[in-house]
Amino acid sequence: MSQYKTALITGASSGIGAAFAAALARSGSDLILVARSEDKLRALAGELTRETGRNIQVIAADLSKPECGAKLKKAVDALEMHVDLLINNAGFGTTGAFEKQDAGREAEEIRLNAAAVVDLAHAFLPAMLEAKHGGIINIASSAAFQPMPYFAVYAATKAFVYSFSDALWEEVRGRGVHVMAVCPGPVDTGFFEATGAHNLRKKVPAGTMVSAETVVDAALDGLAGRSRLVVPGGLMKISAAASALVPRGLMTRLVGRLMKR
Repeated sequence: MSQYKTALITGASSGIGAAFAAALARSGSDLILVARSEDKLRALAGELTRETGRNIQVIAADLSKPECGAKLKKAVDALEMHVDLLINNAGFGTTGAFEKQDAGREAEEIRLNAAAVVDLAHAFLPAMLEAKHGGIINIASSAAFQPMPYFAVYAATKAFVYSFSDALWEEVRGRGVHVMAVCPGPVDTGFFEATGAHNLRKKVPAGTMVSAETVVDAALDGLAGRSRLVVPGGLMKISAAASALVPRGLMTRLVGRLMKR
């Protein structure tokens, strides 16, 4: 059984977010599912409610908008629910030569991938600390471990999430709340197609792709074990360790060659 009564999951309509929803509902948590696509959220909520009998609520919201945390907290308060597990999963990536990217789209990427993570932590962490019970899982990426030419803004947002999570982990340690970063490598979801780069999936090194369920299982095990960082998948753990040993300039050039192909 889950030790968390109510989990709020962003980006819950598909992929890793939907996998978190299924796992947590089955383990006994009530859910608040958040994404822009209300129809997809309601379909998932209906399916999981029928299967598990849990209280599953849906909030359609665009978290790339200003003050998203305060607005979401107000909507949650209206449901008379207390969030004791926050899963910041919503995000997207842009890929290709930086000068060819749409500036507005990349600004939206920064707001959703990074700023919203901070905003939602501001909204929900104080009540967790007051209750001396809670958890925050921030979904970063193995892209956080090194700069990624041709994936520059996405990798930078994930480096921010990883650094922010580590800092917050230390601030709240020993106060009943646990903060953890999850840094998966390639995950078999619609992420690649959403970037618009049709060849991006082909650049994934053999054997490194994992399922959304694998990521979620590793994350929830890490949360139960009070891990600071979770890197799902054996090959990605090796890759993450190796990236710390290779000089940053050399690693950046190697990644650049792979991404440019």
